[in-house]
Amino acid sequence: MDRAQQRAAVRAALAASPQEPGTLAAERESFEQFGAAHAVDPALAVDEVELGGRPAVRLRAGDGPVRLLYLHGGGFVVGSGRTGAPLAGALVERTGGTAYSLDYRLAPEHPCPAAEQDALAAYRELLGTTAPGDLVVAGDSAGGGLTVALLAAVRAAGLPQPAAAAVFSPWVDLTFAGDSIRTRDGVDPLFTRQSLVRYAEKYAPGDTAAAASPLFADLSGIAPLLVQVGNDEILLDDAVRLAARAAAAGAEVTLEVGAGLPHVYQLNYGVLDEADEALDRAGMFLTRSRG
Repeated sequence: MDRAQQRAAVRAALAASPQEPGTLAAERESFEQFGAAHAVDPALAVDEVELGGRPAVRLRAGDGPVRLLYLHGGGFVVGSGRTGAPLAGALVERTGGTAYSLDYRLAPEHPCPAAEQDALAAYRELLGTTAPGDLVVAGDSAGGGLTVALLAAVRAAGLPQPAAAAVFSPWVDLTFAGDSIRTRDGVDPLFTRQSLVRYAEKYAPGDTAAAASPLFADLSGIAPLLVQVGNDEILLDDAVRLAARAAAAGAEVTLEVGAGLPHVYQLNYGVLDEADEALDRAGMFLTRSRG
């Protein structure tokens, strides 16, 4: 298939996927099945460990020094270390070393800032055994937002920044101020504004949405940041505004906007040429920036 046909096939598959099951338990199970449909390369050594007091899936691609902390997507409400493992594995195959896909606590049982606390605890533990120049962080969607929140929390705690970070379709504004939340609603084959509002109400209830939005954090002094996003998704403006705010704060930022590509299109590696190429660039960015 050519690229246009690949994109059409991916969009059709996403549009046909179940939308918003009736109960939270059903939604979580559906998301686990969605993650399981993306196989981890059997060449990787995979096991389950504890990191920062939370379960994590560890994926090893040889004995290299890189340690990758991966934060999964799922609106802060669904997902797990298992659902993050395919993208974590695809990245660590490109960086070498070991990846950890963290099973951070989910809302509504554990609203903000529980996920950020778990990510920071995992990062602290990795720092105990890893030089900062060998430590990188990545995440997708809500996990992309959590990655940015982690960078800000690391700076605030006076800890060394990782060598670099990469985020795919990051959700960083829980106040929904971006135009694409409206202009891409109905165009994005995976999410609607209503579904994100529902997640946000669980993660940051009441008037806490702005404080829970990494877009409005102090981004000065954060690690070099790669931001990848598709221009057909409702989180397009989250990514664009994140890149602008981080650059204004003095961060080294690379923004890539993929034409005609959906939310977290990188997950379609092996099917979509642009997904494999984006992961190649992400792997190069993470390792090129190592101190």
